[in-house]
Amino acid sequence: MSTAQDDSAKVAVTFDGSAKEDARIVLDVLGISFASDRDPDDTPQDSPDGRPMVWSATFDVSRTLGVPGPTRLEEPVTLTAQGGYRAVDRLRESLAEAFTVRVIGTAAGDQEQETRFRLENQGQV
Repeated sequence: MSTAQDDSAKVAVTFDGSAKEDARIVLDVLGISFASDRDPDDTPQDSPDGRPMVWSATFDVSRTLGVPGPTRLEEPVTLTAQGGYRAVDRLRESLAEAFTVRVIGTAAGDQEQETRFRLENQGQV
């Protein structure tokens, strides 16, 4: 498989303004579904000086490893996903197994997009 094909299945995910516990929940849910560049023991931490944190990971959505079940967040989480159109859609589908997912913004390019999602507990809107 070429590098271009590998890259087309990768989605970079970033989020901030979330509690580290909710960040961990989202990363765990995505880790159930897809391979990641994050070590499973790499847990989100608070900034030692109290400044806002940004958490990120890259997921390879070319193969689904598992399907997460509904999961509870303490607070809604907003995340940004950047990658190919189909790859971002696969990521959204996986998140929808665990959360209510709303698209709150997109920026489209020729071959990839950046989409902001708001994740809430299922049954909440």
